[in-house]
Amino acid sequence: MAALSLATDLGLGQPLEHELGVCLSALELANRLGCTSAECSDVYYVALLVHVGCTAGAPDFASWVGGDEINFLGGMGVVGPASEPAELARHLVRRLADDRPLPERARLVARQLVGGQKRFELAAARMCEGGRLLARGLHLSAEVARALGQVTTRWDGKGTPGDAGDEISRPLRIVRVAHDFVAVARGRDRDTALAALDKRRGRGYDPQVIDAALADPDALLRAADVPDAFERVIDAEPRPVATLSPAGIEMVARVFGEFVDLKLGFLTGHSTRVAELAATAAEGLGCSRAEVSAVRAAGFFHDLGRVAVPNGVWDKPGALSGGEWERVRLHPYYTERVLQRSPPLAPLALPAGSHHERLDGSGYHRGAAAAQLGVGARVLAAADAYDAMTHDRPHRPAMDPAGARAELGEMVGAGARDKRSVDAVLEAAGAAPLRVREGHPARLTDREVEVLRLVAKGRTNKEIAEALVVTEKTAAHHVEHIYAKVGVSTRVGAALFAMRHDLVE
Repeated sequence: MAALSLATDLGLGQPLEHELGVCLSALELANRLGCTSAECSDVYYVALLVHVGCTAGAPDFASWVGGDEINFLGGMGVVGPASEPAELARHLVRRLADDRPLPERARLVARQLVGGQKRFELAAARMCEGGRLLARGLHLSAEVARALGQVTTRWDGKGTPGDAGDEISRPLRIVRVAHDFVAVARGRDRDTALAALDKRRGRGYDPQVIDAALADPDALLRAADVPDAFERVIDAEPRPVATLSPAGIEMVARVFGEFVDLKLGFLTGHSTRVAELAATAAEGLGCSRAEVSAVRAAGFFHDLGRVAVPNGVWDKPGALSGGEWERVRLHPYYTERVLQRSPPLAPLALPAGSHHERLDGSGYHRGAAAAQLGVGARVLAAADAYDAMTHDRPHRPAMDPAGARAELGEMVGAGARDKRSVDAVLEAAGAAPLRVREGHPARLTDREVEVLRLVAKGRTNKEIAEALVVTEKTAAHHVEHIYAKVGVSTRVGAALFAMRHDLVE
């Protein structure tokens, strides 16, 4: 979970270990408030994962700011959901699309100032639902999941969702104060952070938590500013310490993959497909059960570094600029660095971070040659390439299986891909058993499954209507019925449901 917090730092444009420092500060505040051991444990995990839903909101933020949501979100820590409307307006004017030409920036700022509240509420609902469902997938406590489903609430009930006062999870109330105090102090200064706490008392924040924080604010900052935050966080976990069996690594890895795939509509289900395809190929090559399990887990993890690259780069339909391409080339590096920080995940760092390497040294980020790439890395790279080729991307339509096979064959002939690994992946893709069902989960009809797949890809009601040749009103009714049947309220929940029930095309 500490490693996952590093990934959220990347997705929010924060320095690595920012959220780890917040976790230590939040524990200091929880102890000051006399929290029980169980409450401290919930505070601990809420602090580590408070922004795990950030990828669910990334498409919305990217559309608001002209593509670089990470640059914009990097400054949001000094504002946050507990801030006052005037503070948020000033931030929008100063930071929104500040890398864009002035006319475009003026248009984007005006658009947000006029209709931004409704757009933010929708993005907030998606972030909350994404965080809550990802926490459930990680088998964290019910209180942690509840808290992550309320991350954009306010004490006075003016946030999203509209919970107020004691309806808001107490661990979240503690974490929110610690997080915002540390963020404002780092982003501006200590006095500004203290003024923000005092101003937001009883409005954005729980007054009791604010009083505890103001009793010794410097201790909260000292707790957050330790140089060895990762090790301190591991040592500071409240008792009893939560444990995970080796087999449980795959469960965690799957949720990490879902966390990444929520960032972009065209990625829906990509990590799961790559993981299963690579694992089947590894099994076909005679790998041991432990090796197959490691390949599957690395497949779930492989794209974790994508969160460090703005959606505007990934969604670009044309050629990338030199600077954009360099950011793309770094995403496997970030995958590797995040995994290396966690001892149980470190053995997966090299294969997961090598999924764009090629045998002839023409890949990235390391430019590794054949001797540096083991079987797991070779199989994972082939599986990632095959899945990417056979699915739509912003810069090109999907290839059919024959076209993907031909392109991979050309790469083998040129010495860029390993023939055994490519053959194993192709065999795994072609020999996959049919998924015969007696019915769809949640009693969805065939038509509703069609609609769900489009919803999971981020299509609007209008786009769904055009794809299925129905009216927009009919498409909207289908979407409403699907949400009711599967028990979700946003497209994020629908996408997770589709991924977890193998309903993604």
